[in-house]
Amino acid sequence: MHALISVSDKTGVLELARGLHALGIRLLSTGGTAKLLADGGLPVTEVADHTGFPEMLDGRVKTLHPKIHGGLLARRDLPEHRAALTAHQIDTIDLLIVNLYPFEATVAKPGCTLEDAIENIDIGGPAMVRSAAKNWEHVAVLTDASQYAGVLAELQAHGAVQRATRFALAVAAFNRISIYDAAISDHLSSLTLADGGEPSRAEYPAQSNGRFVKLQDLRYGENPHQSAAFYRDLHPSPGSLVTATQLQGKELSYNNIADADAAWECVKSFGPDDASAACVIVKHANPCGVAVGSTAGDAYAQAFKTDPTSAFGGIIAFNVEVDADAAKRVTTQFVEVLIAPSYTPDALAVLAGKINMRVLQIPLAGVDRNGATASSRGRNLQDIKRVGSGLLIQGADNREITRSELKVVTTVQPTEAQWRDLLFAWKVAKYVKSNAIVFCGGGMTLGVGAGQMSRIDSARIAGIKAANAGLSLVGSAVASDAFFPFRDGLDVVCEAGATSVIQPGGSVRDDEVVAAADERGIAMVLTGVRHFRH
Repeated sequence: MHALISVSDKTGVLELARGLHALGIRLLSTGGTAKLLADGGLPVTEVADHTGFPEMLDGRVKTLHPKIHGGLLARRDLPEHRAALTAHQIDTIDLLIVNLYPFEATVAKPGCTLEDAIENIDIGGPAMVRSAAKNWEHVAVLTDASQYAGVLAELQAHGAVQRATRFALAVAAFNRISIYDAAISDHLSSLTLADGGEPSRAEYPAQSNGRFVKLQDLRYGENPHQSAAFYRDLHPSPGSLVTATQLQGKELSYNNIADADAAWECVKSFGPDDASAACVIVKHANPCGVAVGSTAGDAYAQAFKTDPTSAFGGIIAFNVEVDADAAKRVTTQFVEVLIAPSYTPDALAVLAGKINMRVLQIPLAGVDRNGATASSRGRNLQDIKRVGSGLLIQGADNREITRSELKVVTTVQPTEAQWRDLLFAWKVAKYVKSNAIVFCGGGMTLGVGAGQMSRIDSARIAGIKAANAGLSLVGSAVASDAFFPFRDGLDVVCEAGATSVIQPGGSVRDDEVVAAADERGIAMVLTGVRHFRH
């Protein structure tokens, strides 16, 4: 048996080669890999000696040779293939161990030039991988160090790599080539080259190549007649929903996952500066209750008060560890999914009594919720929406504001308590479907109006929700995710009891709306930032 080893990332390869040598497998290799094996005391044949043709063009051509590809592609079960190998003195290659030039890592470096990118496009590696993967019935192809131990164990146990393993390795190899080619396409198609200089780079490439890995098939989609599956990014960020561990409960559904993401993204926006704990309850992709408190249990109790009816069968997320007290409070209601960074053993014992409740753990260790980059907070950097035969791609709405950025436009200035309520309300409004109106006070939501075609209707619905829950809106703060186009929406929230408002501004009637706020004797703050959420 022959094994050809040619790797850019040499992690674990010397140990693998020693294991192959011990089994009597002859080693072929190239360049730096061959030197590593030789320095490790292993007998290795350079590919140039094997082919009788030297490496050339600064290493651009070294494995592109019939003795390599013939050895990889020949079918051992066809007499004519075996005859061709004999006639041309070509040995079969039974194992291929290859990983590719680090194109992705190279282009991710600041200041990467076009020349750097081009020289890190692997040619011979992908060609060999494709040849070996095509001929998987006879050749095992390894493209990642995580595969080494399992393959070596099979060789030691059976003297060959098993057929099912060879097929799985071939699929992994084609997936790796697909990912590699997509990365090259994404990078190069984002560049525009002018004569005589380095290219300029567009934010969005001329061709978008999505790369996602399936986590699981789902029973169905939004409705039972729709099929569905759950995928993750190739390299997910720590603290994102796809990194969750399910500790108990039924299998997650399509709607569970969508709502869980909405709840988790919202609760992550609350950091230690807000309070020691935050709780978000989501129903049909909208927060129906959000609160902060001194403990997880207190935060939940306040969030639940906002809309107890909608909270039934909801998704609950905490940004702190769930203790036994919080678990006991949560389990008094029907909950579809519970999410938290961690759970105490006593809490898990309580939750175990609700065997169908889906309990997810998503650690936030090392994730700074205040001031960290979007990716380090487990947030997407882009949002993607499917439309008829196409995609809409945009930068994700990760914009956050601080008090220093806000502009008070009314005669009345917010009190310190109102500032806290306004900032809280604005944080929640960002996660409510447009048109969004959110009444808050004392670190909790009081009324949420979501997803209406008219902003004034959202304002009225928020008031109705508060009344249904028996909550007073007198002295409340209101957030509107976009500007008030007319004063009528402002009049509705003021009549409901609001005494402070936060909104983006930007309407042609801003002066009229501000004048109405002064007339009503309320404080109004402009953010200059809109948070439409369709």
